[in-house]
Amino acid sequence: MPLPEFTRKLVETKLDKYCSGRIPEHSRHEVKLTYEIRENSVTLVEERRFYKDPSIWTKSAVAQFQFDDQTKKWNLYCSDRNENWYINDSMKPSADFDDLLKEVDRDPMGIFWG
Repeated sequence: MPLPEFTRKLVETKLDKYCSGRIPEHSRHEVKLTYEIRENSVTLVEERRFYKDPSIWTKSAVAQFQFDDQTKKWNLYCSDRNENWYINDSMKPSADFDDLLKEVDRDPMGIFWG
């Protein structure tokens, strides 16, 4: 089920700000943060220039946020090296999307930023 329109717009606004603020301006020609929305999930993506061909950008998923329409809360997921998604047990579901962004930023277990 797709995100409710208001929720989608709110998340897009928050992620636009987060993505532009996370990468220093002097590095944006080499690395950038973007996101992809599909149905009820939002995936935060790091893009880097491919070292053998700088005209190619490679993508790597950082975190995934899934909205539960029943509870109106977000769940935070992390991925393994094969990009299989697992719920992040250290973060309880939250109705506030900012809580999940703060957890990704904090990254206490090194599972999002390495």
